[in-house]
Amino acid sequence: MGRMNEKTRELIQQDKQYLWHPFTQMADWLAGEPLIIDSGDGFYLIDTEGRRYIDGVCSLWCNVHGHRVPQIDDAIRAQLDKIAHSTLLGLGQTASIELAEKLIRIAPEGLAKVFYSDSGATAVEIAIKIACQYWRNIGQGTKTKFIALKEAYHGDTVGAVSVGGMELFHGIFKPLLFETLFAPTPHPYRFAGTSDECLQFSLSAVETLLQLHPDQVAGIIAEPLVQGAAGMIVHPAGFLKGLERLARKYNVLLIADEVATGFGRTGRMFACEHEDVQPDLMCIAKGISGGYLPLAATLATQKLFDAFAVAGDVSKTFYHGHTYTGNALACAAAIASLELFEQNRILESLPAKIQLVKEYFGRFRNLPYVGDVRQCGMMGGIELVLDKQSKSPFPPEWKIGAKVCAAMRSRGAIMRPLEDVIVLMPAVGMDIQTLTALLDIIENTLIRDLPEIVNL
Repeated sequence: MGRMNEKTRELIQQDKQYLWHPFTQMADWLAGEPLIIDSGDGFYLIDTEGRRYIDGVCSLWCNVHGHRVPQIDDAIRAQLDKIAHSTLLGLGQTASIELAEKLIRIAPEGLAKVFYSDSGATAVEIAIKIACQYWRNIGQGTKTKFIALKEAYHGDTVGAVSVGGMELFHGIFKPLLFETLFAPTPHPYRFAGTSDECLQFSLSAVETLLQLHPDQVAGIIAEPLVQGAAGMIVHPAGFLKGLERLARKYNVLLIADEVATGFGRTGRMFACEHEDVQPDLMCIAKGISGGYLPLAATLATQKLFDAFAVAGDVSKTFYHGHTYTGNALACAAAIASLELFEQNRILESLPAKIQLVKEYFGRFRNLPYVGDVRQCGMMGGIELVLDKQSKSPFPPEWKIGAKVCAAMRSRGAIMRPLEDVIVLMPAVGMDIQTLTALLDIIENTLIRDLPEIVNL
């Protein structure tokens, strides 16, 4: 295992003996020397050997203000002195009420109710079930199908997988899934035409599905502006607004999956704000608690809620819930995180950071093997290709993206690819100096290490 302290060696042995890691080919993991994170400090992760790394993917897209943030730490400790958890089934709970009020205050206009859960996938699952039951409650029970985008990713529960379109992740589970109507993803880099033609092509396909199934579609679900897990695909401007227009025209619900895009990632608090879109249901998670504790929420309009709140009719009750729904510790962390957005003027600080990323990405675009760079706010993707002219990808078995990220690790940054797309997702609270250092590491790796990796 190389030179390492005895504690690290012991932890690696125990990890390999007992743990099964998510989205990980465990044969590769067992054959390697995994990094063990022991602590965090601001925007850095620290391993068991004491080495520091910039957290370039904010601990899987959820960290907002950094690690060991005093205000959030203190809020959790204060909540511990009250209560860690109590159920919302038949009871109210202080922190969950206070957070719900704050969420509705910052959410897109029209959203009025908060249903808590504990992950992005469960927030999506809840939205799907609410949408389906809503139509049944108002006497239109044939509306049970959903329109989603190919390459969509909405989580890993069976319902969320059913509206997902990533064959690698979801294909094996097809026997378990309900039928979903898929429209092509608007992906300008992989489309033979202009960005506007790409937008119109996808919207036309969505409208065709609505016309073919006029009494069956319950809703359209989409990740607004950016399809994250698909490779940081940035939609052409106006696509989200186009989905909203179609939803209104054909009387279906619009579900915005803001799990990855919410809480400042796109430059606004929520991606829907960029195009003044008012979804019927909005799913949020990841950054909601500042990246501290598992928490999610599905926000719904008053109109949807009223279809369930029918006196004397138990059949219209929403029979769904989780043991840790509205967990007090997680809600306390989320309240502190939202307060930090205001105190630190996070949204106001983003334009300068977004511009910095844009400048670096402009340079990356001209480098060998960089086919495309995509950016929406603080979300970015660098697509590596074998041939820039033909846009031909590298053979998957070369694992170029993984090797490039491994090289960045040796330079002091933790990055995680999506196949051969290098993902940039720093915490929105990251200071300019640390962000610059991260971008320098990426640039140096692409210039110095990538050509060597390709030619090995």
